[in-house]
Amino acid sequence: MDNQSLAGQVAFVTGASKGIGFELALALASRGAAIASIARGAQRNEQALADIAERTGARTLALAGDVTNREAITSAVAQTNAELGPIDLLINNAGLVDAAEVPVWEADPVQWWAVVESHILGALLTVNAVVPSMVERGKGRVINLASGMGTKPQTDYSAYSVAKAGQMRLTECLAESLNGTGVFAFNIAPGLVETEMTKSMPKWDGHTAWTPPERVVELVCSAATGDIDVWHGRFLRAGVDLPSIVRTLKPVGGQRQLRLETYGANDPMA
Repeated sequence: MDNQSLAGQVAFVTGASKGIGFELALALASRGAAIASIARGAQRNEQALADIAERTGARTLALAGDVTNREAITSAVAQTNAELGPIDLLINNAGLVDAAEVPVWEADPVQWWAVVESHILGALLTVNAVVPSMVERGKGRVINLASGMGTKPQTDYSAYSVAKAGQMRLTECLAESLNGTGVFAFNIAPGLVETEMTKSMPKWDGHTAWTPPERVVELVCSAATGDIDVWHGRFLRAGVDLPSIVRTLKPVGGQRQLRLETYGANDPMA
């Protein structure tokens, strides 16, 4: 993957100040992309983007704001277009997780909803702000960082499960609308990467089988370069779906998408 150039591209990564977002922004910059990042922690974001610029020589732009704030996103995208150029790659990485491991009826509704909004509304607002220009230019890629926790119900992380399921369906809706435009959308799950967020979750105490960040980088860069466009609108998981393999496969029907499993051929929903 290191020989895949992204020279001339502009990437907009939400939450690149730390964790997976930082690793992705650094990898994209090292391949020649200019990087813009929006995050709530302005100082930390500025330091992260300065670090990336120093290490890679890439043009970077640190933007302060919450992804659920429409004005902040609109302003950030406009500033990116003005200073770096039109956005070629959108990566929705920012998002919250449940504050406590409790069943859904014990969850704080305000915090629960904030988690859902951060993933779904956050992705919707960036899509609204970025994708029209991509469609007009006939090129671009959108990557929503998905999660296996959104593919099945979670007893202790219901907000995150609901949020990721909704975000994945949003990607599928977006992909259907983008067919034939030259713009592609993907759900890419990073797996369990050791970050501040995962280490804060009691669920993963003692866990050792972390997904190496470089596996996430490989898959995301394959999507960014158009290497796996055949997976448009579908779910891929870093560390399991190797780019060298998935680029040779062509999914059909509802494979790797959110679908209702029927009870058989006689099911009226079949």
